[in-house]
Amino acid sequence: MPNLSASQLRSRLKRIKLLLLDVDGVLTDGAIFITGDGEFKRFHVHDGLGQRLAAHAGLKVGWVSARPSAITTRRAEELKTDFIVQTRDGKVPAVERILAETGLGWADACFVGDDVVDLGVLRRVGLAISPADARSEAKALAHFITKTNGGNGCVREVVEMILKAQGKWATIIERHAK
Repeated sequence: MPNLSASQLRSRLKRIKLLLLDVDGVLTDGAIFITGDGEFKRFHVHDGLGQRLAAHAGLKVGWVSARPSAITTRRAEELKTDFIVQTRDGKVPAVERILAETGLGWADACFVGDDVVDLGVLRRVGLAISPADARSEAKALAHFITKTNGGNGCVREVVEMILKAQGKWATIIERHAK
């Protein structure tokens, strides 16, 4: 695991302008239920609100999944996700397209990933994060490992860390406490 001091982590958190998320295993607990009528997944409401708070605070948010799914598209649209890429052609090229579109660099991006298909992106971003229950290979590249498992609020944990480091969290709390 790349070891960062608290001040190094804070410095990277302050720089983030783009939050990129894997879907299955990060925004969900990784379970996919397939029925005769299709599939369903469970998304945690704390992660959804966290994403909306990040967007309101000025961060761009993107989902990058190696498993195309109509359910993923539906949830991403519901949350007004800035970028949704579902491709079997690799996550690094997908993220490179998002970076080109935003004019941002790898150092400006945080990626939360949990499995081997995420390793290329985790290796490149300015801030690599894995959920507590991620595969060991993903954790080995993470600058930070959340206390929370995927699909159980880990994205919210990351959003709060970023917004607190950027001095935006107190304003959010103030606005919602009225």
